[in-house]
Amino acid sequence: MNDTVAFVVKILILSTLLSVLIKYGGQLLSISPTVAIAIAVILLPSIIMAIALGWRSRQKLSIDRE
Repeated sequence: MNDTVAFVVKILILSTLLSVLIKYGGQLLSISPTVAIAIAVILLPSIIMAIALGWRSRQKLSIDRE
């Protein structure tokens, strides 16, 4: 039970820090608003998750074969 609570607290803290970083640090970046950047920002998290899950699946399959 303690492990679950600690994990949730860690995620909450990291999420808060990321949120503050985006809110206040994002203004320092000079990125012009283009369609390509918008598409990249929208699709990048899904692509990263697909790669991570695919990599994990391949690792599990190779362990099961041994």
